[in-house]
Amino acid sequence: MLSALILIPLVGALVLILWPGKLESQTAKVISSVSLLVTLGLLGFLATQFELTTPGFQFEELLPWVEPLGLSYRLGLDGLSLPLLVVNSLLGLVAIYITDPQLHRVRLYYVLLLVINSAVAGAFLAANLLLFFIFYELELIPLYLLIAIWGGARRGYAATKFLIYTALSGVLILGAFLGLVWLSGNSSFDYDSALATALPLAQQITLLVALLIGFGIKVPLFPFHTWLPDAHVEASTPVSVLLAGVLLKLGTYGVVRFGLGLLPDAWMALAPWMATWAVISVLYGSLAAIAQTDMKKMVAYSSIGHMGYVLLAAAASTPVSIVATVFQMISHGLISGLLFLLVGVVYKTTGTRDLTVLRGLLNPERGLPFVGSMMILGVMASAGIPGMVGFISEFLVFRGSFLIFPVQTLLCMVGSGLTAVYFLLLVNRAFFGRLAIAPPTNAPQLDIALPPVTWRDRAPALGLALLIIAFGLQPNWLARWSEHTTLALHAPYQGFVLGESRFTPAAPATLPAAVADTRLAAPALVDPSAKVYLP
Repeated sequence: MLSALILIPLVGALVLILWPGKLESQTAKVISSVSLLVTLGLLGFLATQFELTTPGFQFEELLPWVEPLGLSYRLGLDGLSLPLLVVNSLLGLVAIYITDPQLHRVRLYYVLLLVINSAVAGAFLAANLLLFFIFYELELIPLYLLIAIWGGARRGYAATKFLIYTALSGVLILGAFLGLVWLSGNSSFDYDSALATALPLAQQITLLVALLIGFGIKVPLFPFHTWLPDAHVEASTPVSVLLAGVLLKLGTYGVVRFGLGLLPDAWMALAPWMATWAVISVLYGSLAAIAQTDMKKMVAYSSIGHMGYVLLAAAASTPVSIVATVFQMISHGLISGLLFLLVGVVYKTTGTRDLTVLRGLLNPERGLPFVGSMMILGVMASAGIPGMVGFISEFLVFRGSFLIFPVQTLLCMVGSGLTAVYFLLLVNRAFFGRLAIAPPTNAPQLDIALPPVTWRDRAPALGLALLIIAFGLQPNWLARWSEHTTLALHAPYQGFVLGESRFTPAAPATLPAAVADTRLAAPALVDPSAKVYLP
């Protein structure tokens, strides 16, 4: 069953490759869309069979592969991977839907999109370390080609930079996986939470540092972030949606799954340093975003800041903060997908993304009122306005992390405030005022009339906006799938959390059930089946 989530996009890609004669853009789009719709339908079916109270892998598949190397084809689905798989297929559909019908080299383009979807699904499902690494590397070349062939003027530079950084990331991750298994004396690379328990702390720390740097490049975290703004600026809009919404999550997923999940002793030793690293990434990304005049580069730097919240929440290791890592990944995927989609519409319609040139796009008659309205909604969600999923994810991050790292959490809250600053600058400069597309020092083009936005761009924007609002108003629709898996991830850290808490936990008997987990009531944390109630 799980293999089908990997194979269906590959079958779609094979159909495109073998399609006789010239392949029309619309035909390729239909075949690709059907492939991902089938995977979404299969995920929906698996969700109906998913046991919410089971924290471990479900629907497991195991096939011996290269046994002397410890490599097996082992797949598993749990509450950490299920939401990310849905976002992968959903944003893949969005990328296919918004692709320009006049695109050249249609066959290759859609094949690469489907291969990326398959590789990412494989990485989220892999329950063997080497198998994860294979899928992690498999998406590298397709994404490189998507940027290098269909990107902007400096696409070669941006694609090569991405390739070098991500290749280095893979080397570090593979080295850590090899060291983890060989030093522990195991012969199998199958995922096991007890894999490193017998290793000395020094070895665990060395392995964790390699994992953190390797996945930190992919996230990306400061100072390994420099490939991301270039890649986003040169990539086409559909590729930017996939890159920000899905591919960056391979990094944060790896940090939580393999760092937090496999190396608890080293994680507790390095947690204060990771929280500080998160602060640096959040503040740097926010301040760099303020300095940008390119709308796309501003959203790209915003991603660097918002991914830092995941590291802060994971470092705190409380029940609420680990739930928050999943929320922040899904929240950022939806919001960044919407923002990059809208920036792409602005660029396609006006020919520029320069905030010193654009003015008054919210004009209701001759401008882009729909894009402006959706952009305001998107930036409000990113800034953490209540009623949207961005507020829930950031609130959970701060609520869960403050008990352990109050100073770092407060500094990250400053970064959240800076989000409102740079996105207000974007909205104010580009969408308010009198409609014009010209630098203020030149004679403005005041008589322009921009073409209306088609439903090819409206429909996915509306869909993402509805999801952002729905999960903001009903966060338990998302939390229920992950809470037991995240509680199991928290189990090795109960003593650490209680020992590091800056506040004395209240007596369990006096706590309301809805906040028992956030006050670190020990009895509620011991049982993995205990629910995490969201405020």
